[in-house]
Amino acid sequence: MQRVLILMSDTGGGHRASAQALMGVFAERYADRFDVQMIDLWRHYTPWPINQVPKSYRTLVTDAVWLWKMAWRASEKEFLTEPSLRLVGRLVRKAMCRAFIEYQPDLVISVHPLMQHAPLHLIRHQLGMTIPFVTVVTDLVSIAPIWYHPGVALCFVASEEAVRRARRAGLRDDQIRLCGLPIRPAFSRPVGEKTDLRLALSLDADRLTALLVGGGEGMGPVGDIARSIAERLAADGRHAQLVIICGRNEELRQKLAAQRWPIPVRVEGFVQNMPDWMAASDCVVTKAGPGTIAEALICGLPILLSGFVPGQEEGNVPFVVDNDVGAYSNKRTEIAAILSRWFGPEQAKLAQMGVKAKSMGRPQATFEIVDEIAKLMEK
Repeated sequence: MQRVLILMSDTGGGHRASAQALMGVFAERYADRFDVQMIDLWRHYTPWPINQVPKSYRTLVTDAVWLWKMAWRASEKEFLTEPSLRLVGRLVRKAMCRAFIEYQPDLVISVHPLMQHAPLHLIRHQLGMTIPFVTVVTDLVSIAPIWYHPGVALCFVASEEAVRRARRAGLRDDQIRLCGLPIRPAFSRPVGEKTDLRLALSLDADRLTALLVGGGEGMGPVGDIARSIAERLAADGRHAQLVIICGRNEELRQKLAAQRWPIPVRVEGFVQNMPDWMAASDCVVTKAGPGTIAEALICGLPILLSGFVPGQEEGNVPFVVDNDVGAYSNKRTEIAAILSRWFGPEQAKLAQMGVKAKSMGRPQATFEIVDEIAKLMEK
């Protein structure tokens, strides 16, 4: 069997989710051909204190946004990133080499922006390996130049803007593939009628349903937004219910579950059946994470964006708004007002946005990516 090694790092939940989506399709379609492994290269194969970088991500994007913004802006300038990448490459060289010696991969896939330059240099020049290296970009529109490396065999992207940036970074057209984001295979399969799903999930089958998610880590002011939404929908007499997905934030889940709500509210932690929750809903309220946006489009869900991580998620806001598949506000009272209008006098608009979202979804993206990689391994 050919060995495939996926490089990721837990800076946000999206990179792991993308890696798991790829692994799922490899297992479904090519279980007899490929042995696929995933590692957090940054955390487990770099020396201290570099291996602590992933742990700082959440703190940076929540409590030190100004510092994250500075780091992102710096990453867009090649004259700053190139020396930094070379320095880091020298510091991590010995530890990172151990990963490739241990796994002896026949192909490497990166789903993280920091997993191109140093690993490629080590594979080619330090270890003398000639194996194919593939990048799967897991950002949607705002994409840092460090995602791109002209030495890759293939680079998979999810938007026309990502294609343009890849070309500016020196990649040839035959290296670039526009497929969409790698989303879990479950999102590509029919899940049933909305009312049947609501009953299966112990929801009211007849109520308009808003889904509020905080990502895998339950980030952002989810509780405050939920309270504003519930109070506004109740005040406006909307026949509605709210589902809150708190992810791995157990403290938030317990806090919200213990509250009294003016409308029916369902509070969940980390769920494995997100396709069901999305298909049972009429819209989703979320920060502008690329994975959730891609999943919502596949499910035909209008998207109400409540915030974004500066830099990497900024471009996702106009992507949603300008394509008429949703709206944006970072004010919880305005979020609640928009949602109330969608569930009231603007229900026709809500339906139109759902149709447009469905037309933009790419449910087969992960299968297309994996199939292309499999073809690459046949050469």
